[in-house]
Amino acid sequence: MNQLILIKYGELTTKKDNRNFFINTLEKNIRRVLDDNVTIRKDRVRMYIECGDAEKTALKLQKIFGIYSIVICHKVNNNTEEILGKALEIMDKSKKTFKVVTNRADKSFPIPSMEFSSKIGGLILKNSNFKVDVHNPDITLTIEIRNNGTFIYTDEIKGAGGYPVGIQGTGLLMLSGGIDSPVAGYLTLKRGVNVECIYFDSPPHTSLEAKNKVLKLASILNEYSGHIKVHVIPFTEIQEEIFKKCPDTYMITIMRRMMYRIAEKYAEKIGAKIIVNGESIGQVASQTLSSIECINSVTNKPIIRPVACLDKLEIINLAEKIGTYDTSILPFEDCCTIFVPKHPVINPKLALCEDYEMALNYEKLIDKCLQNVEVITSFTEPQFEELL
Repeated sequence: MNQLILIKYGELTTKKDNRNFFINTLEKNIRRVLDDNVTIRKDRVRMYIECGDAEKTALKLQKIFGIYSIVICHKVNNNTEEILGKALEIMDKSKKTFKVVTNRADKSFPIPSMEFSSKIGGLILKNSNFKVDVHNPDITLTIEIRNNGTFIYTDEIKGAGGYPVGIQGTGLLMLSGGIDSPVAGYLTLKRGVNVECIYFDSPPHTSLEAKNKVLKLASILNEYSGHIKVHVIPFTEIQEEIFKKCPDTYMITIMRRMMYRIAEKYAEKIGAKIIVNGESIGQVASQTLSSIECINSVTNKPIIRPVACLDKLEIINLAEKIGTYDTSILPFEDCCTIFVPKHPVINPKLALCEDYEMALNYEKLIDKCLQNVEVITSFTEPQFEELL
């Protein structure tokens, strides 16, 4: 017999005219990760999923944005006898105290919510050894009386929240191998943005392991999205030119300016509305406010920095929560950590950046980069699966 999962939407219910679009997108995202043998029904306040293994299905649903909570529930007809019988059946007999919460969405049901909670509570007391505790119960029995039946449950699993991925268009994530950028990608996905990634590859200065590490991070983010692509930019020639022709104190600033120029052009190519990165204010020299202003000046594309105001410990906690931390700390350097000067400038001057860049034929170098992009859409290669 199939088990029933009830999905609560949460933030989606505030969207009025866009509500149906949001719910339909959520259903599409759910179908993408679940088996074909599930049955999904939905209305404006709930989604119902019939499946063979509710626990396994619930685990998959926990990584889908747009879901406020997940409930493994039992459905009966809208009558007191069936509701009481199912309540007594599902109550955990190892517990001692309970309370009843009723949501009477079907106003044709003759008994008001508070009165019905008291009635069911009284019947449970007569037919079991439970005691009532309305403040700190061992079990909360929830009864939702709806037009299509009554749904009964005792446990509620917290969902990922946010909006369904895809409702806000696409953002281009500047994904490095560090801790911050995967967290920024996760938070962007949570706001309904479909994320594609850009990675700056600089062989032989960066290793194949560094690239595979980024692909592993992308594969973890893909568990929350299902849409992830990684666009690998060959960055070696630009980086070597900067190293040869620019003062070492300005190398990181100018390198970041080149990355933003490339990201803007590539975002336009793939139709991304925003550029996303993992910059956190003041964390490194290139992330002081003066540096951000100077680097940002090369693009008119909106830049989203989801972790800008988080400290490192907060970012690490999120990385551990979403499963990227252990991969991010693997000791393979990306192009942002090579050629790093001892004393990078923390208050760069825009005029100096522009002067130093005149020594670089960067437009030609950027065009060459964009002609040799590698696009990766599959994340099953054993070389990065074995990194951990």
